Amino acid sequence: MKKYIKYVALAGLGIVALSSCNNEDFLDVPLYDKQDIQAQFGNDDNARIGLNGIYAYNNVSKEDDCWGYKPNLFTGSHPTMDTQCTGWDVKFLDQTWDANVGELGQGWAHCYAAINRANLYLAGLAEATEISPEAKRLCEGEARALRGYFYSWLATTFGRVPMLATGEDFNNTPNKASAQTYEEMWDFIIEDFSKAAELLDWKPFNGQYGRCTKGMAKAYLADAYMWKAYRCPEVAADCYNKAKAELKSIIDSGTYKLSTNFATNWDPAGFWNEECVWAMCSDEGQQWSSWGGDRTITFANPNMLKWFTACPENGGWGAEYLSWEWYACYEPGDTRRDASCATGAVPVDQMAKYGIEPSKVAWGYHPYLKDSLGVKDATGHVVHPFYNAEGVLSGTKTMQFHFTNGEFAPAIWTTKIWRNAYADGNSWGTQMWSPTIIYGKRYANVLLDYAECCFRTGQEDEGWKQLDILRNRAWGNLTVGQDYSKYFAHMNNVYSGNNKNLTMTEYPVGVLTETVTVPSAKEYYTALKAKPNRVGYTHTSEAWKVAVNEERRKEFNSEWCLCPDMIKSGYMEDHINYNYPKDDGGSDYANYPWSKRTFDFDIRKMDMPIPADEILKNTLIEQNPGYSKSE
Repeated sequence: MKKYIKYVALAGLGIVALSSCNNEDFLDVPLYDKQDIQAQFGNDDNARIGLNGIYAYNNVSKEDDCWGYKPNLFTGSHPTMDTQCTGWDVKFLDQTWDANVGELGQGWAHCYAAINRANLYLAGLAEATEISPEAKRLCEGEARALRGYFYSWLATTFGRVPMLATGEDFNNTPNKASAQTYEEMWDFIIEDFSKAAELLDWKPFNGQYGRCTKGMAKAYLADAYMWKAYRCPEVAADCYNKAKAELKSIIDSGTYKLSTNFATNWDPAGFWNEECVWAMCSDEGQQWSSWGGDRTITFANPNMLKWFTACPENGGWGAEYLSWEWYACYEPGDTRRDASCATGAVPVDQMAKYGIEPSKVAWGYHPYLKDSLGVKDATGHVVHPFYNAEGVLSGTKTMQFHFTNGEFAPAIWTTKIWRNAYADGNSWGTQMWSPTIIYGKRYANVLLDYAECCFRTGQEDEGWKQLDILRNRAWGNLTVGQDYSKYFAHMNNVYSGNNKNLTMTEYPVGVLTETVTVPSAKEYYTALKAKPNRVGYTHTSEAWKVAVNEERRKEFNSEWCLCPDMIKSGYMEDHINYNYPKDDGGSDYANYPWSKRTFDFDIRKMDMPIPADEILKNTLIEQNPGYSKSE
């Protein structure tokens, strides 16, 4: 039976309790009473439990009530414009964020709280004498991997940051300058992941999925080498070769493989499958059917993610949308689009005006919940019209390109997050438990990073081969002959728990009965590079770079690796100029698909501003370029 690590409270490190990612299959760990911090190094079991104080930060915490949704989504997806938003969140679409944005400060505090714990833990571990060599090896490997992970978020979000070393925290080292060079910073992170990869095994300790592994460390180590190459071009060739070697070792290990159906990665039965390298899974914890206490205080408690991302006319809050530019980027036959979203039932003639094809399974319809989007009649179909602010009969809001809920946003909602529960009031009852799966690294990340490294090191044929492997899965060829009945059980419980007279008897997205021919990545993207966009702009990037990053857009929408991966590849500016040209949206934005961009893209702002409070507290840290009042 597969087990999942369940984090528990150990007072020596002030550990925050986390929920398991399955309500039946997890490892129960006894809850310890308060004890002296040194007690965690008294024996092997306590040393392993002491790691939970760091693991606790791979989820929501009191230091950051938005971890798991914000700022990850803000910094990991929104700047690409493929995911969009309304309200004060819009600043993460138009580069108007600044040093006073609360989510950035919370994210900074969250990561350094985790790093502080790792540093104190590693310092104590180094002095421990009552722990076996085997346990010490595991504990150091996992603590280093976690520290490297949190430093990676800081480094990819803010640029150069202070590098607190083992034994240091902001209590005993309140003032510390950012790393003097990018090389210094990334070498620190590379050392952590290198050591972790050396110490850890491919399979998690004791079968506890959720722990760091050799594969996780190597995937982030390769990522760190690629970021160093981007920041330090004078050593780029060496870095790409080293990254390629780490990625190849992951591929050759046989530990991971692509799931046969892209869509199932976000189903409860699909979690911690062989494609999963590193992830978190959020569920309801002990707050079933509750709308108070921590559910309100920790505003983005992860069990709320599905309601944040659900269509407002279906009971959700609508805090995330996907763009029509993203929707239109897919080739015919690519199943990843329909596996990722549900759209409003925009009239087909309107879509045809802009060359947009409606989905056969996700147009005005949520294929997993078997529910129409928008205001519905007794049969569940979207029919009721509404009067807009001018008193004009307009149909339901979800039948427009841009949904209006005070502000315009694309009428496309993610089914990677809003998938396993209805967003209406009925879901606060018996079907409350509904996990939300947040991936840090999938095997798809490994293949795309490996492809990029192959292109950069003269192995062009191998690079195109990796893209074609991924595209073969995307077109559904791996689904032929597969049995997907294990994915039905949860949804059938959701239907019955909400008094729906429904049953899932076949998987709704991406399953083929016979294989199809997949267009060559090289041919398709070579042609795309030469094709001007709607304002006459042509890609400035090489065809392979367009290919790798457009595949990332198709794979990683609403996943928080998307923006960092596009930045480290040097593609972000070309992406914005090609896919999101400056456009005022016209006079009828509700019925116009393309995004309104009025700002000039500034690549410097892909480094977020150092939070203002941190500059006040740390006298040695300086603000990033692009954020001074004179600029």
